[in-house]
Amino acid sequence: MDLTEFEKKIEVDFRNKELLRQAFIHRSYINENKGFGLTHNERLEFLGDAVLELIITDFLYKKYPGKPEGDLTAYRSALVNADTCAGIAKSLGMEEHLLLSKGESKDRGRARQYILANVLEAVIGAIYLDQGMVKAKEFIETHFTPLIETIISAGSHVDAKSLFQEKAQEFDGITPSYKTVKESGPDHDKKFTVGVYVGKELVAQGDGESKQDAEQNAAKEALSKKGWQ
Repeated sequence: MDLTEFEKKIEVDFRNKELLRQAFIHRSYINENKGFGLTHNERLEFLGDAVLELIITDFLYKKYPGKPEGDLTAYRSALVNADTCAGIAKSLGMEEHLLLSKGESKDRGRARQYILANVLEAVIGAIYLDQGMVKAKEFIETHFTPLIETIISAGSHVDAKSLFQEKAQEFDGITPSYKTVKESGPDHDKKFTVGVYVGKELVAQGDGESKQDAEQNAAKEALSKKGWQ
């Protein structure tokens, strides 16, 4: 695996090239290639996740001195969630370097998004180990922090399920419930339709590649229908 061009793209010249290679190795690949010589990226991901959260927390704390903890937590969640991380990973061309099992390589659904997000965190962990916190912070501030204004203006930091529950309890005195209406597709590429109910009333439905995504989309649609945005 030649990652020279990738290093140029992220402007990090690794001293330990094997560390960067390890960041791209999924557990499933090692299961099929037990004599590969390197292990999977899960420990790097664990480390990178912590580094990412610390740098983003520090950035938000300083950027928004008047914001309460709840807002800062919502901003951070939107900046470091799987969708954001997977999007950055794709923009940097990480997908083409993934080492996956034959089965995982065929999956282009929601599972691939999580794999890409984990690889990005593993790369951050590798940068931290190889270059230190300053370089890791530089990488994160280059690729993550410019997204915050778009996230806030689009309202994508808002947890639709939490907001809909808050509004339903305020206006109707009822905690909403969610029920899976339909599942379709093969196991590696499932699609879900979930309904959100207030009492016995079906307020809205949402689709997604996981039940959690479908619930969020149902809550967004319900907020719109109720005029509670």
